[in-house]
Amino acid sequence: MEIDVQALIFEFIGGLGIFLLGIKFMGDGLQKSAGDRLRDILDRFTSNPFLGVLAGVIVTVLIQSSSGTTVLTVGLVNAGFMTLRQAIGVIMGANIGTTVTAFIIGIDIGEYALPIIAIGSFLIFFFKNQKVTAAGQAIFGFGALFFGLELMSSGMSPLRSLEAFHELTLRMSDTPILGVVIGTVFTLIVQSSSATIGILQGLFSEGAIELQAAIPVLFGDNIGTTITAILASIGATVAARRAALTHVIFNLVGTVIFLLLLGVFTALITYLQGVFDLNPEMTIAFAHGTFNITNTVIQFPFIAGLAWIVTKLVPGEDTIIEYKAQHLDPIFITQSSSLALDQAKAEVIRMGEYAFKGLEETNAYVTTQGKKHSELALQIEGALNNLDRKITDYLVSISAESLSEAESAKHTSLMDTVRDIERIGDHFENIVELIDYKISNKAHLTEQAMEDLNNMFDLTLMTVKQAIESLDHLDREAALEVVQKEDQIDKMERKFRKKHIIRMNEGLCSGSSGIVFVDIISNLERIGDHAVNIAESVLGE
Repeated sequence: MEIDVQALIFEFIGGLGIFLLGIKFMGDGLQKSAGDRLRDILDRFTSNPFLGVLAGVIVTVLIQSSSGTTVLTVGLVNAGFMTLRQAIGVIMGANIGTTVTAFIIGIDIGEYALPIIAIGSFLIFFFKNQKVTAAGQAIFGFGALFFGLELMSSGMSPLRSLEAFHELTLRMSDTPILGVVIGTVFTLIVQSSSATIGILQGLFSEGAIELQAAIPVLFGDNIGTTITAILASIGATVAARRAALTHVIFNLVGTVIFLLLLGVFTALITYLQGVFDLNPEMTIAFAHGTFNITNTVIQFPFIAGLAWIVTKLVPGEDTIIEYKAQHLDPIFITQSSSLALDQAKAEVIRMGEYAFKGLEETNAYVTTQGKKHSELALQIEGALNNLDRKITDYLVSISAESLSEAESAKHTSLMDTVRDIERIGDHFENIVELIDYKISNKAHLTEQAMEDLNNMFDLTLMTVKQAIESLDHLDREAALEVVQKEDQIDKMERKFRKKHIIRMNEGLCSGSSGIVFVDIISNLERIGDHAVNIAESVLGE
């Protein structure tokens, strides 16, 4: 039989592309429908490892990507939102959650893929409601997933008659480790274990591969999917690197255990296939699900051991940004409004110190372009957003009680200050993004421009620090100095802007570097404005 190689390749890569697009759309749509509650789910339900596993399953089902959940978890560990032990539970849950895609594929509705895509498209294009559009996106992704699979399956069907492919599958049956390597490498390439398992389901349903050869490939998929978390942890904190390494060890240990029991496991899946009358796709889904659930059950009691191993393998202490508020005890609200306001103020000061630290890291990123500085600055910005919400909620709860005139004034001042500190975070985040733009566009700043930036950064840092100190000690002298320094920042911004225009006219600076410079000093000037707002609340203006 003559095989049309071009048609085979085109149908396969086209189908794979549509499948990956389908998974992305489905995950994005589900995520939007669920609202941005994923971080809250992970934050709230990880008080113990068992709840962590459940949270990992839920979030992975919602975003249709175990890599996505693991990356999110690495980010939360990085930010001090979650301990390593909690993260291990979530990672185990993510491995179970990712099997849902395989079960969805097992439901044989490929022939209805096109009408499902049509329904999704209508909801996206003919409705303005965001929730309906998000649902449309999820439905479109669901249909595209099946349409992509159908294309891949039809593209791969001629492989059955190809002698070389037949020999490869026989070798994989005899040498399971070869299947593991193939599964790992292919998942590394397409960056989606769901896609590799979808292809495996297609090959198995076409009769192009035996179950004995397919199962080791499935183990390899689970190892390959860990690379995304490893990439996400490069340059991150020690704790985040440990969380990513846990994912690798967890899947490697599981693969070794199941390779040793391969004959028993294959017999079990064959038995389940007969008992439940499973179609080929669902048989692979059952194998995938059984592997991940059993692996979690086996390794769950050893979470502390896993944490100990990765702590030894990735040594070092780490700076952790603590996202959670430390002083906002709700018990004070009903007992004493004055004490509750003191608690809120202590948390506001802590938030202000974080803003100063974030600005320092931003300054370090501007001068060294070291990625760790930008990542730390962005983590701190995330912490500021979280503290802003928590402190504001606490202050709103305090306002429900009866406050004296002095307490009311203090309450208003703290509400305003929280907003100012949060805005400082937004401005240094803008600066980080401007430096990212400068690096990616190879824009060059002259030595004079860098010197001007450093001078303005130094003054802005002093101003922010003094503003927070003036609030902490209610120091009017320090607050008055902040007002003077802010006036200097304004003059500096006008002077440096003029100097930069001259440099651009002389051809020393390009247009793109001009935009970067002017926008950075503009953001620093706005940070000065927010610092002076804090000082004025101390002065009672």
